[in-house]
Amino acid sequence: MHVKAALQRINGKLELSETKTDRSRRPLPLLDFVVKSLRHHRVRQHEERLIAGSGWRDSGFVFTTRIGTPVDPANLLDDFKRILEKVELPNIRFRDLRHSATSLLLALNIHPRVVMELLGHAQISLTMEIYSHVVPGLLRDAVDKLGVALNGI
Repeated sequence: MHVKAALQRINGKLELSETKTDRSRRPLPLLDFVVKSLRHHRVRQHEERLIAGSGWRDSGFVFTTRIGTPVDPANLLDDFKRILEKVELPNIRFRDLRHSATSLLLALNIHPRVVMELLGHAQISLTMEIYSHVVPGLLRDAVDKLGVALNGI
C-alpha cells in the first residue's frame, strides 16, 4: 500500500490534501490476511457499483459510500464506536489503534528504527518519546538477554 495524500474536511468539504510530512508519503507492507480482505472488499464494492448504476461516482478511493464517494471520517468514527460497544470493548479513540499497534511492535522487539519508518516519523526520538511507556519492558528483556550471553562466555 502507498500513502500518498490525506483526506480531510476543509471549509465543510472533504478534500484530498498533502500529508503532514514528506515522510508520511510512504509504502507500507500489508499482511496477507489484509490483502485477502481487501480483495473481498473490492468484489463487494463492484457489486455496489452495479447497484448504484449511473449514480456511482468513481472517486478512486478504496473505502467509499454505497455510491462511490469517500467515507466521511466522522461517519467512520461513529461506526468504530458502535462496533466497540457491540463487542463490549472500551471506548477508545480511533488513533489509539495506531498507538496499540506501535506498542505491540516495540514489545515484540521490532527495532525502533523500523517502527519509526512504519509510522512515518521523521526522527526516531519522536517515536521513542511518544512510546517510551513500552521501553521499561524492553529494558528488562535486554538485560535478561545480556545475562544469558554473558553466562555463555
